[in-house]
Amino acid sequence: MLQQFQQDYKMHSDAIYKYIYYLVGNKEMAEDLTQETFYKAFQHFHTYRQESNVHTWLRKIARNLVYDHFRRKKILRFIPFVHNECIRDETVLPEEFLIKGEDFSAVFLALYKIKLEYREAIILRYLEELSVKDTAKLLGWSEAKVKNNTARGLQTLRKHLGEEGLTYE
Repeated sequence: MLQQFQQDYKMHSDAIYKYIYYLVGNKEMAEDLTQETFYKAFQHFHTYRQESNVHTWLRKIARNLVYDHFRRKKILRFIPFVHNECIRDETVLPEEFLIKGEDFSAVFLALYKIKLEYREAIILRYLEELSVKDTAKLLGWSEAKVKNNTARGLQTLRKHLGEEGLTYE
C-alpha cells in the first residue's frame, strides 16, 4: 500500500498542486493544501474504491479542502484577495504559460475576479482539459450546469479583460 501511494504521489503531486494553485492563487496556500490533500488521501487510501482513477479521487479531495479553506475564511462567493506578487511568482507557473508573457498574466489576474464556480469550470475545462462529462462528475454538477458556468465564466472573464484593454475570443 505504501509503495503504491508513493507512486501515486510522484505521478500526481505536481498536477494537484497546479490545480489548487489555480483555485487559490497563492503559492504557500497551494503548497499547504497539496500537502493536506495527500495526507488525507494517505489516511483514507484503504477506502479508495477505484471507481474512478486516482487523479480524479485526489482532485476531489483537493477541491473539498479548497472549499473548506474558503468557508473558514468566509470568502466563498467573492475572492479578489490575490496579490500581484503572488501571481507573478514565475517559479510557480508552468513553463508553457510563462512563454505567453503579459497577456497571460492579465488573463490569470482576471480569472481571480470571477466567481469561484465560474473559475473552477474554466480551470477544469480549459486548463485541465477535462470533458464536460468528467467535469460534471468531479464537481457533482449536471452537464448543463458545467456548460452554463463555463459560458458565463468566459463571458465574465472577457468583460474583465475588456476593462483592461485586452480582448480574447
